[in-house]
Amino acid sequence: MIGKLKGTVDEVGEDHCILDVHGVGYVAFCPARTLVGLNAGEAAVLHIETYVREDMIRLYGFSSTLEREWFRLLQNVQGVGAKVALSVLSTLAPAELANAVALRDIAMVSRAPGVGRKVAERIVTELKGKAPALAGEAAATIGFAQELGAGVAPAPAADAVSALTNLGYSRDIAASAVAAAMKAAGEDADSAKLIRLGLKELAR
Repeated sequence: MIGKLKGTVDEVGEDHCILDVHGVGYVAFCPARTLVGLNAGEAAVLHIETYVREDMIRLYGFSSTLEREWFRLLQNVQGVGAKVALSVLSTLAPAELANAVALRDIAMVSRAPGVGRKVAERIVTELKGKAPALAGEAAATIGFAQELGAGVAPAPAADAVSALTNLGYSRDIAASAVAAAMKAAGEDADSAKLIRLGLKELAR
């Protein structure tokens, strides 16, 4: 079982790359976000998920272990196979996906090609408890996003998010800004203060 490959990028295709490891070329299918960071002739490390079947062995490569964990997790959802999981991870970074799941943002998940509304709804419903653990650096804001998604966030914070979305910001961006504002001002801050600090955060 292959878990990681370190070598030189030999070729980058539309949905895969070939990584030369000591003269052996490994074909790894990757999300678009991973492929964008690869250049022929340069050194690279890929975290690998190996699929072994009777008729084939297929390698899937990722830029981080977090991305690989989401790939595994997504396929636990009914109707999501490797192709759909790669499509989701090509469209959303792990932190964005965690936020979308926490906020139950079906529209965000369904932006991925090949992901219809029903599949997106299953993803956000079945994976909602996994988001904080797989949010990476954004883990601190995911708990608040989950409260928003469940409708149990503190009223001032919910009002602040609503105000920022009314100004044209997406719900996940507004939630992240308000979460940062709450961290700076404290959970007892009123909505006006959270809106002001949230806008400061968004202006950075």
